[in-house]
Amino acid sequence: MGVKLAHAMGAHVAMITTSAKKGEDARKLGADEVLLSKDSGAMQAAQNSFDFLLNTIPVGHDVDPYMGLLKRDGTMVIVGAVEPLTRVNGMPFIFRRRSMAGSLIGGLPETQEMLDFCGKHNIVCDIEMVAMKDVSKAYDRTVKGDVKYRFVIDMASLKS
Repeated sequence: MGVKLAHAMGAHVAMITTSAKKGEDARKLGADEVLLSKDSGAMQAAQNSFDFLLNTIPVGHDVDPYMGLLKRDGTMVIVGAVEPLTRVNGMPFIFRRRSMAGSLIGGLPETQEMLDFCGKHNIVCDIEMVAMKDVSKAYDRTVKGDVKYRFVIDMASLKS
């Protein structure tokens, strides 16, 4: 959704991923470019080139490689990490005036504004519908990392 929203807002969007396959999907969603974080040469070439990073990594991780991508006065906003970040070096903050912030969900006015924007730009979620009887399989796939976007439980399947 971040790629779709940023693209609709007119931003030049670069998705940073560990997977070239996810990169293909990112381009379909509106990304202008893809940066493979496991490619040290590409990461080095991208140093000091981003004004803003939306960090959606859902697990604890080292933020230093991403902080290095930010320009002077750039900001990285953490929206996904639900575990402690494993390392944060103060040098990029001090010498390049970079910032790191966090954000959860907005209130009702912000949520309505986002929904209105999505409606105006025909931005929808990509989902995989799952019948109630397949919830355990969906959970197993989630644990294995075999979920492309979001699972949605088909509540009509409760009747069967």
